[in-house]
Amino acid sequence: MRVGSFVLAAQFPGQGQGEALHRAVRSAEVAEEAGLDTVWLAEHHFVPYGTCPSAVTLAALLLGRTHRIRVGTAVSVLPTVHPVALGEQAALLHVTSGGRFSLGVGRGGPWVDLEVFGAGLKAYESGFPESLDLLVRWLREPSVGASGGRFSFREVPVVPRPSESLTDGTGPEVVVACTSPASVRLAAERGLPMLLGMHIGDEEKAEMVALWRQHARAAGRPAQEVHGVAHVSAGVCQIADRRTDAVEALTKAMPGWLKQGLDAHVTVDGRTRQMRDPLAYTELLCGLHPVGTPRLCADRLAATSERTGIDRFALLIEGSGDLAATEENVRRLGAEVLPHLG
Repeated sequence: MRVGSFVLAAQFPGQGQGEALHRAVRSAEVAEEAGLDTVWLAEHHFVPYGTCPSAVTLAALLLGRTHRIRVGTAVSVLPTVHPVALGEQAALLHVTSGGRFSLGVGRGGPWVDLEVFGAGLKAYESGFPESLDLLVRWLREPSVGASGGRFSFREVPVVPRPSESLTDGTGPEVVVACTSPASVRLAAERGLPMLLGMHIGDEEKAEMVALWRQHARAAGRPAQEVHGVAHVSAGVCQIADRRTDAVEALTKAMPGWLKQGLDAHVTVDGRTRQMRDPLAYTELLCGLHPVGTPRLCADRLAATSERTGIDRFALLIEGSGDLAATEENVRRLGAEVLPHLG
């Protein structure tokens, strides 16, 4: 089982953006010290929900500051960037880090980001498959050209080629954030692992894994690939000597962050948004994920793995909003939970 942290650089009420980013960087450094497998970095624009606007840039910083831990994006929002530009950055990080970089990509939302970056609503609504295919080709082939609906250019060489890394891998892994049957099918047909969100529980994640396998087999993916793919489950982790203390730490801090962070999202076309109740959502997350004593957290992760078949985790560890508490949470995850997981 591979357990990593999920870092949003969340800006809690009363905090500055620099404070949020400092906590994000520091928590990643502590994650390596604590023996975690991966640091997954979120990306958001124009909102305090997450103050990192470029997960791949923050990944570069953290790869330079660490030596062992894998660093991944969760996720780079593909409709707002050119897939070749992102592919070049991913290849660069893969080669220079010795293969420690994972590229998670997602469709994002119908946010004003699409207007600011000139992508347009069509890039979000129908352009994701074309962007994803171009990105994967860039990371796997020696030269690439395009003649699609959104991207069209003559064939050019891939520099640097991911295969030039001094590792055995052909390039950085690509993980796709999946929130619907359509995105599950998209990932499965290409043999790409899924990142499944923290807002759903084990039963729904198990259904999505089963659907992925069904579509992968139908697409003719090799049996070894179908059963050996390493999906990622996102969740929340808060450790305390008593479960009530862990729940209290999150219910005191997370609703305020969720309210100001989610309220700040602006749709590009004025469509109606349905908002979750922040406290109810926090309580839901506490019930779904490893929140409590170290033993409870270990058992919860093991149960999720058994029910879903997923053995990689990206756990939000900054839910208290406090730097010292976040560092302690990461250290306890490494020292008191990981040993129970094997």
